[in-house]
Amino acid sequence: MALLEVANLEKHYTLHAGMIDSIFGGRRLVHALNGVSFNVEQGQSLGLAGESGCGKTTTAKLILKLLRPTSGAIRFAGRDISDLEGRDLLGYRRQVQFIFQNPYEALNPRFTILRSMLEPLIIHNMGVSTLDRVERVADALRQVHLDPPESFFMKFPHHLSGGQLQRVVIARALLVEPRLLVADEPVSMLDVSVRAGVLNLMRDLTRRRGLTTVYISHDLALIRYMCTTTAVMYLGTICEIGPTAEVIGRPKHPYTQALVAAVPDPDPAQADRLVKISEGVPTPLHMPVGCPFADRCPMVMDVCRTVRPALRAIEGVRVACHLYEGPEEVH
Repeated sequence: MALLEVANLEKHYTLHAGMIDSIFGGRRLVHALNGVSFNVEQGQSLGLAGESGCGKTTTAKLILKLLRPTSGAIRFAGRDISDLEGRDLLGYRRQVQFIFQNPYEALNPRFTILRSMLEPLIIHNMGVSTLDRVERVADALRQVHLDPPESFFMKFPHHLSGGQLQRVVIARALLVEPRLLVADEPVSMLDVSVRAGVLNLMRDLTRRRGLTTVYISHDLALIRYMCTTTAVMYLGTICEIGPTAEVIGRPKHPYTQALVAAVPDPDPAQADRLVKISEGVPTPLHMPVGCPFADRCPMVMDVCRTVRPALRAIEGVRVACHLYEGPEEVH
């Protein structure tokens, strides 16, 4: 059974253009997510890829129950999380932890590292005594290679480098022994020289603990290195999902092909692989009737502008594209 199940998830925001619209009841909807579905098996890692504004972070916030979905369901270990409140919600928050994109904003600048690390243990009532909690913090810092841990206890966030801070954030997330870890661009704010070390650390720790992970990134190299499954998102929908080696190695959807082709190749002898797509992203205020990618797709057909394609199994992946549908399969 999948640890995390997301079914037909939608998130819409009501946008009031101004006072006149408010007075006369006019409103517009921002379609942030439109029918997103995927499963993540226990111990597996899913990468959500796509350009800015495609709905990756909104999906993460819904999984973390920081937002309420407009419709759809999220199940964790077989249980629908939509009605969780009080202690049940607190218990869920302990099992699902988040690694923030910016480590400089993830920690309270007025708290020492020890105080910030003790906070989740206190909230979740973990540890039999203060000494036991301090020992847990020390062990967590050792696991992320901040040694000796005591030398970091009384330091404030501004005393540490970006790489050290991100290791603290990782240690704090793992401190409460979660089952699911959600990481939103976990190394994008770090120097290139330290990214590999942090990614190797995360991969080692999550594999050793058997954690299920969801990585959110526009960096396909990170997704390919860290994730067993990849879902490519476009304008609040999933256009292709499957094993990472297939999705990135042999992309099927024209948008996925364009993303992969845009990755720089260090070999100057390689021919230009760019896939020509039209500039500009359609606004989520006015969702296209047919395929969300139709206005930019170099292989657009008439059916693409009138019928939205469903995800369809093809060569080991699922693709939402009319190029892989026979005439009798178009609905």
